[in-house]
Amino acid sequence: MQNLDKVQINFDSNGLWVLNIALAVVMFGVALGISLDDFKALLNQPKLILLGVLSQFVLLPLVTFFLVVLINPHPSIALGMFMVAACPGGNISNFMTHLAKGNTALSVSLTAFATFLAMFMTPFNFRFYSSLYEPTADILKTVELDSFQLVKLVVLILGVPLFFGMLLRQKQPSLAKKLSKFLKPVSIIVFGAIVIIAFSKNMDVFNNYIHHVLALGISHNILALLLGFTVAKLFKLSYKNQKTLAIETGIQNSGLGLLLIFTFFNGLGGMAILAAFWGIWHIISGLLLAWFWSRKKEEV
Repeated sequence: MQNLDKVQINFDSNGLWVLNIALAVVMFGVALGISLDDFKALLNQPKLILLGVLSQFVLLPLVTFFLVVLINPHPSIALGMFMVAACPGGNISNFMTHLAKGNTALSVSLTAFATFLAMFMTPFNFRFYSSLYEPTADILKTVELDSFQLVKLVVLILGVPLFFGMLLRQKQPSLAKKLSKFLKPVSIIVFGAIVIIAFSKNMDVFNNYIHHVLALGISHNILALLLGFTVAKLFKLSYKNQKTLAIETGIQNSGLGLLLIFTFFNGLGGMAILAAFWGIWHIISGLLLAWFWSRKKEEV
């Protein structure tokens, strides 16, 4: 069996362009539900901003680094973990927060802020922790990872859709609401279909190596959920906000991670399989957790 760190998931240039467009449409659909008031709401609650940033962009990448050092997985899998941890919250976190009877308004506000911040923090965190861990640093030396190109792609995929989505929401709120209802489910389905098609052409690779990421991906995701919940609890946020921060930290935009992996690492095996598995698993874990919380008696 070929070394996992040398395996690549084949994904042609046409498929990559479609993946770019699909992810941009997903983010545009998310942005249609975001307004300037969401940013203003957070500015009036600086504690929530700081805790959101602390949990999502500081502690999760740091805890991931220590987990990688402790477990010492395949270097390409470690790179995938760093990539997922560096990404902002996933686009379905708002729905899951609503289902969990969390603070949906806070979830939307944190998603907006995290998406904006991720344009700079995602490239920084990924590069920093990948360079800090020797086995992944060695892989980076073999890849032409242009930091400017990385930031540019993240800005194009996150920043541009965020700007135009919010602009349409501001100028044409009724149209934005109608488009949002249509685009969110359609774009997620299209994106999911593209990922399935990509891996269907490489099913032998997926089947041969999935066992390497199964337990690790599940553990990493559970750790992220617990991290968000614990941070909120330690800083004495309400139970609603504890649930919200847990979901915002544990539901990552692995679609963005996959795009970056296919673009800059040519679908490097461990990275792509880890990110793809996370994308499937975090939906399952998030929905199960939201369902559990939805049935649990409310706490203050």
